[in-house]
Amino acid sequence: MSEQPSGANSRPEPPPSSEDAAKAAPGAVPPAPERDASSQMPGQEGAVGQESAGSASVPTQNSGPDVPVVPAYLRAPPPGDPWQRRARAQGQPPAALSRLRPSAPSAIDVATLWSVLATALLSGLLLGDGLGLNLLIVAVPAALAAFFAARTAGRRLRPWTAVWAVGGLALLAVPALRDAGWPTFLAVVSALSLGSLALHGSRSWPGVLLGSLGLFPSVVPGLHWGWRGVRDRADDSRGRVRTAVRTSAVALVLLVVFGALFASADAAFADLLGSLTPDASIGDSPWRVFLFVLGLAGALAAAYSAAAPVRWDGITLRPGRARNRVEWALPLIVLNLLFAAFITLQLVVLLGGYDKVLEETGLLPAEYARQGFWQLLWATVLTLLVIALALRWAPRSGPHDRTLVRGVLGVLCVLTLVVVASALRRMDLYVDAFGLTRLRISVTAVELWLGVVLVLILAAGVFGAKLLPRAVAVSAAVGVLAFGLISPDGMIAEQSVERHGSDKTIDVLYLRDLSADAVPALDKLPEPLRSCALERIQRDLETSDTPWYATSWGEARARDILEGHPAKDRGSECYGLGRQDSEREGYEEDSYDPY
Repeated sequence: MSEQPSGANSRPEPPPSSEDAAKAAPGAVPPAPERDASSQMPGQEGAVGQESAGSASVPTQNSGPDVPVVPAYLRAPPPGDPWQRRARAQGQPPAALSRLRPSAPSAIDVATLWSVLATALLSGLLLGDGLGLNLLIVAVPAALAAFFAARTAGRRLRPWTAVWAVGGLALLAVPALRDAGWPTFLAVVSALSLGSLALHGSRSWPGVLLGSLGLFPSVVPGLHWGWRGVRDRADDSRGRVRTAVRTSAVALVLLVVFGALFASADAAFADLLGSLTPDASIGDSPWRVFLFVLGLAGALAAAYSAAAPVRWDGITLRPGRARNRVEWALPLIVLNLLFAAFITLQLVVLLGGYDKVLEETGLLPAEYARQGFWQLLWATVLTLLVIALALRWAPRSGPHDRTLVRGVLGVLCVLTLVVVASALRRMDLYVDAFGLTRLRISVTAVELWLGVVLVLILAAGVFGAKLLPRAVAVSAAVGVLAFGLISPDGMIAEQSVERHGSDKTIDVLYLRDLSADAVPALDKLPEPLRSCALERIQRDLETSDTPWYATSWGEARARDILEGHPAKDRGSECYGLGRQDSEREGYEEDSYDPY
């Protein structure tokens, strides 16, 4: 050890800490002293002055001509989320979203940048002409951007992530197959929700509900993340950027020049090139710019969420205050008895008292069916709400309480399933009287899904509720996918054709407003019903000029059918055709059907 210099402070030193003792242990290597000017010991000023004069300078660590400069996009990211750093700088507590996001992602990699750019270009070129196969084409590079970003962040592909991702891509097949807009809308919204769940990996009720909307909080940070990555790479490789721009410009010029020459030389090649090339005119350029920006922001948000997902599972819902057994169970037992009394009456009506009930109430069969369906649908929804609230305040002091909760709520679920079956039976009676419509088939699908949710709740009571949130989300996605694949407009047309074959009335004015998915079924109608039902669809197909990537399979099939056997113009002959008021008594009171 060196002696204390003469000019040192004579103040007694504090006792050594445990860390200092560890450093002073035998065999320990002392850390290198820091070369801070403020910590120089007396007697060293001359040496420092000589270093500053350049007589014997010592280079600092990681400096000098032989040490390579690390590019900005390869440097370690700043610690913590940027919103957390801003809140700490302002002396504020971090926001809830900042607490749920673990840390800022590393710099965006090249593969992610190219995938994002491809998504933006395809969005601007393809999505402006309508929805069809182009949605699936645009989704592929967006999914690749998220995959590359997750791989860079060190995330692994988990089974549920694969389930959400495959389900989202499968839902995007609905716009490619069906021409109807309402199943397409449901499929696109559900695909976005499943894609968000795949990026965030949620499993609890708050995680599944909020995780399906989790892309929106990542839009602004994703744009900032992408811009920072592009700026850093442009600063570190200006020569390569200029080379890439020149190469792309030369390739584009060659494609345009030789493509135009070959198109003018062969009409068949010109038609092929015209069908494959997106129709981007100057008039719709603002709309395509908006779609480009939308695709860019969406792909960056997906990649940012994959690299730094918001952990929505961090939001915990505290259970309510546990009630005692009598206070909790008595209202539910009374509700079960009410359900049992209603179901008993339904069985009596089903076994032979149907005509007597109609005679006493003075209702027509269709009115009785229609009136009862909506009440039973709301009863099913409210029962699910009652089950959720009952679980929140359920007694939970021991195994006997768990047995009581499972028994009471299990009986309620079983009775509600019978109510679901009764509601579906009433809708079947109403459809048999007046036929299918879009609203009737939609609410029937919702009632079926509610029944599936009740079955899942029963299964959770037996096997545990760990998978219940994700199982409910999967059931909803499968229902939307099945709803789109069965072609609701095609089912409505098929049922109308069958009704006409059974000498029942059909509403041609309603059928003519269906989409092109109904053409194969409506083509089976006899004249003049066929032409009256198809003339409007045929006119819409003739006036539309959508390219191949925005044309659904249902629209292409309808166009082939009508080109081979076109509908004739029947004029005023179609009004009132297929409608007989004596057989459609009560139909005009169907005010809940807006279609």
